[in-house]
Amino acid sequence: MAWDEWEQLKAEAARKAATRTQVNQAEPSAGPGTDGDLVVHDAELGRLGGIAYRLRDRLRRDSDHAREATFGAAVELSNEGLRMGTALTTLHDAWNSKSRNLVDACGHISNHLDFTRAQHKKDDDKVATSVSVSVIDKYTK
Repeated sequence: MAWDEWEQLKAEAARKAATRTQVNQAEPSAGPGTDGDLVVHDAELGRLGGIAYRLRDRLRRDSDHAREATFGAAVELSNEGLRMGTALTTLHDAWNSKSRNLVDACGHISNHLDFTRAQHKKDDDKVATSVSVSVIDKYTK
């Protein structure tokens, strides 16, 4: 490779790199939290936790709706010597496993939101009792 060819390839690579899109930061949005402070609204956390809890209960109840009938059909088909019984048992077990995982995940979300609400309340109480009025006055003047 000749020196001129090398220089030409370097210049071409630099041109390509210069035209490439590069994102260094996100555009400022007009939504909540744009001032950079962490804001937690207790009512929103409570509402989301309630939704997760109700979803958990409904999933637990509704996902189990046809479990017994499906298992019974799988046993009957297997007893008749049909391979579809084994396949239906496999499907039953997979559905049971996946639905239980989903129910558990909703429970974890609900519990975590409850914990977060309680922890933020403790943090707010600690800040309110540990910062003296004189310190607050100093920052507001």
